[in-house]
Amino acid sequence: MIKLLNRFTDPETRHPFFDQLEKLLKNKTGVAGLIIITVFVFLALFAPLLSPHDPVENALYDQLKPPMWEEGGASKNILGTDDLGRDMLSRLIYGARVSLMVGLVSVGIAVFLGTLFGAIAGYFGGWPDNIIMRIMDIILAFPGILLAIVIVAYLGPGLRNAMIAIGVINIPRFARIVRASVLEENEKDYVLAARAVGARNRRIIFNTVLPNCLAPIIVQASLGFGSAILDAAGLSFLGLGAQPPIPEWGAMIAMGRSMILRAWWVMTFPGIAILLGVLGFNLLGDGLRDALDPRLRD
Repeated sequence: MIKLLNRFTDPETRHPFFDQLEKLLKNKTGVAGLIIITVFVFLALFAPLLSPHDPVENALYDQLKPPMWEEGGASKNILGTDDLGRDMLSRLIYGARVSLMVGLVSVGIAVFLGTLFGAIAGYFGGWPDNIIMRIMDIILAFPGILLAIVIVAYLGPGLRNAMIAIGVINIPRFARIVRASVLEENEKDYVLAARAVGARNRRIIFNTVLPNCLAPIIVQASLGFGSAILDAAGLSFLGLGAQPPIPEWGAMIAMGRSMILRAWWVMTFPGIAILLGVLGFNLLGDGLRDALDPRLRD
């Protein structure tokens, strides 16, 4: 037991992961983001236990009830109800599940394809590099939300197609980051040694080069989560993302915009949820950058 503790506490023997984790936990910005994200993940995982009501159940007699509305001396809807009498708190809690799923799927698509294309372009160079990066440049030439609208309009409205569109528009970000990292790693001795002993290109890329490019990918993935939540909310606001009665924050804002003056809570609380979600992932991304970037280490 003492040997195990010494292994984690001795700076000379413990794994670098623990140094990076310690640096992240010392970063107030990163810790703040981690706390916000932990709360949202907790809400998403235990939504059925935490939500006081069914998020899609209509209660037409309770339409547009204000926050802290009480019935019979007991609080019935802490954050009020929407125009169909649905509980706002329950919809916000389930909305966290939808937003995190959107971030996970769309960022997963972007990371997988962007890393693949960026690694091929950076490692081989020449015409593969030119073709891949010119395609990435073409995608980047379009405003992201506009390109997402075009893709969803072609595939059809819906949450699944919105996640695909968001993943596609974020591929160039990861491709450019991975390409730059691979170009830097290509000139290092361990890559030259692997080539000298006859290792296959696939093995060099995936087993040797990419593991040393994880730091910028992780940071960009964290920032990409926040961007994906914001893009999904924008598509749902336009009616191209999550469709009723799915409790998605952007769709909830779209529903409440026509009643902002007489029922401000219908639009305000989902907006605050989007703000906190995006802020949490951005703060965590900044903290991860400080912890993983070797140029910022003491």
